Amino acid sequence: MEHTNNNCRVRRYVIGAVIAAAMIFLDQVTKLLAVSKLKNQDAFVIIKGVFELHYLENRGAAFGVMQGKKIFFVIITIIMVLFLIYAYGKLPAEKRFFPLHGICITLFAGAVGNFIDRVVHNYVIDFFYFSLIDFPIFNVADIYVTCAVALFVILFLFYYKEADLDRLSALIFHRSRTRKQ
Repeated sequence: MEHTNNNCRVRRYVIGAVIAAAMIFLDQVTKLLAVSKLKNQDAFVIIKGVFELHYLENRGAAFGVMQGKKIFFVIITIIMVLFLIYAYGKLPAEKRFFPLHGICITLFAGAVGNFIDRVVHNYVIDFFYFSLIDFPIFNVADIYVTCAVALFVILFLFYYKEADLDRLSALIFHRSRTRKQ
């Protein structure tokens, strides 16, 4: 039985790694296209007054905060990626918890996509711009992280029950499954 569980865990890691690699590849390809087609160019208007492609080198975090804190972001990303790998392996292999597997993979891909930029370029390449609401310029990796976090919040507010959360806490953080009354 233990051999079968190890095979299942290895299979889950391989599948997760392949999906994450494909997502990271998509993110990096879009950033290469942004560099080759948008850098040193005027914004490319998709829908006038609503949406455009606009090249930006972001040396900070989301919305451009904490500019120039590369070492901080690298350390935080490494910690987050290691935690995601660990949590992914601890998640139950039950259909009910598959959305959390997807969230881990998507967060991992988003974190690694921007991590690559920070390490290689010292900045993150952003290029999507919603001019209608003057929303900060972002990229595909940012979309991954935003969608994963939004789904995570929705699942924990409306889908998972207290027993599910207790079980996950026990598996991931090695906490006792008995609750204090």
